[in-house]
Amino acid sequence: MSESLDENYAAGGFGRGLQPGRRPALLVVDFVRAYLVPGSPLYAGAESARAAARTLLEAARRARIPVVHTNVRYQDGGRDGGVFFKKVPGLQCFVAGADPELAAFAEGLEPAAGETLITKQYASAFFGTSLSSTLTSMGVDTVLIGGVSTSGCVRATAVDACQHGFIPLVVREAVGDRHAAPHEASLFDLQAKYAEVVGLEWVQAYLERIADSG
Repeated sequence: MSESLDENYAAGGFGRGLQPGRRPALLVVDFVRAYLVPGSPLYAGAESARAAARTLLEAARRARIPVVHTNVRYQDGGRDGGVFFKKVPGLQCFVAGADPELAAFAEGLEPAAGETLITKQYASAFFGTSLSSTLTSMGVDTVLIGGVSTSGCVRATAVDACQHGFIPLVVREAVGDRHAAPHEASLFDLQAKYAEVVGLEWVQAYLERIADSG
C-alpha cells in the first residue's frame, strides 16, 4: 500500500514547528477590491478571508503591534512590472490611474494613521521594497500574514519572510485564493517547509498574551 502525502513528508522530516517570537508585526498583503469585485480579472471570491482579515487587523491594533499593508502599483504601460506584468494580464488594473476602484483597499482593511504602506510590483512584499529593513528597524521577529492570493503574493511573501529571518505565521482563515486546489496546496507546502499555518483563534490568543506582557 502506498504511503500518504502526510506520511511521505513526515518521513522526510518536513513540518517541524517554528516557535513564534515576542515582537510580532501584522502584514496584510494586497487586500484590495480587485480580488473582491465580481467581474474583475483578479476576482478570488475571498469575502470570507476579508472578514477574517478584518478581525485579525482589529486584534493587531488592540495589541498595538506594528501593522504593514501592501498594494501593487505600476507605471504607465507596466514598464516597472517586468516579466510578472507580462505573465499576468490582470495586473493591468494596477497601472496608476487605470482602475482606481479595483486598486482601492477593501472596506475595513484600509491603512490607518501610523500604519506602514509598502507599494510593490512583484509577488513578494519583500522583493525590491524596504519591508525587511522596516521590520528590522522596529525589532520585529515574527510576521503574521493575511491577504491574497494564497498561492501567489501570500506564499511568496511568507517564503521571503523566512529567508529574511522572520518567523512567518500564515493565518489560515485570513488568506484566500480563486480556487481551493492552489489554496490548500500552498498552505500545505508553507507549513511543511517555510512557515506556520495557524488559526485565527490561536492568533487572537497569542496577541492577547503579547499585549498582556507589555
